[in-house]
Amino acid sequence: MRFPHRFLRRLTVVFHLALVSFTTAFAADDYVLGPDSMRKTGVPQGKVEQFNWTSKIFAGTDRYVWVYTPANYDEKTILPFMIFQDGGGMVNDKRSYRVPVVLDNLSHSIEIPRLAAIFINPGVVPPKRDGGQPRKNRSFEYDTLSDQYVRFLLEEILPEVKRRYGLKLTENPAGRAICGNSSGGICAFTAAWERPDQFGKVVSHIGSFTNIRGGHNYPALIRKTDRKPIRVFLQDGSTDLDNMHGNWPLANQQMAAALKYRAYDYKFVLGEGGHNGKHAGSIFPDTLRWLWRGYGN
Repeated sequence: MRFPHRFLRRLTVVFHLALVSFTTAFAADDYVLGPDSMRKTGVPQGKVEQFNWTSKIFAGTDRYVWVYTPANYDEKTILPFMIFQDGGGMVNDKRSYRVPVVLDNLSHSIEIPRLAAIFINPGVVPPKRDGGQPRKNRSFEYDTLSDQYVRFLLEEILPEVKRRYGLKLTENPAGRAICGNSSGGICAFTAAWERPDQFGKVVSHIGSFTNIRGGHNYPALIRKTDRKPIRVFLQDGSTDLDNMHGNWPLANQQMAAALKYRAYDYKFVLGEGGHNGKHAGSIFPDTLRWLWRGYGN
């Protein structure tokens, strides 16, 4: 059977465009981790411990929490600290961020202060019957624009971490940072926005500043509100999500423009990746250097 030449030419063009699209998508996410994200000989390792928490503020929810204590902590030193949403992925030393590894390396080289870190998973509601599935509470906790999540941190998690591990955590908001991805990114911003007296540093990766639960309103709120004492790092990828809730790259650019208008201490890095942690993980050591610059000086 013979095909018309026009059909073959069209088929060739379609195949070529598909190949180009696939190659471009692959290249966009072709980020690699640098040496600061790898274990180094001679660098002391901090300790990571885990516990389970049943919340009262998010009634009926259970979650895992991990706590990183820097190497050789003497229990007398007051530590700055970071909180990470979706903690299980952030604490994992095989994933994109490898936070304990990066903290070990950068504090050892005195590029950031020695930090404690608290990694918190979103809550789940246990199933009511055997064989049932737990109900995920992530979007309600992370995407809601209220002070509920930051109250959960201040009233439940921080007191328990201090009690359980004997850590002395700074009360200075400039020494308290909060970080997250996607909905965890907007959650981090909301916590500091609601309580800048408690959290003075924010890291948002691929932040969901879109209309999931009203997050698209933040650029207007930032422009119309007196500047708050928050340092903000934003990261996104040019091929991030575009769906019924909004366009993630555009939303993050709007956030950056609003922060610039209000003269915030902020940085926005737009890469080529999609809705994942590859780009943010590859630049995470530099993110921490920027975030903690000048602290303690």
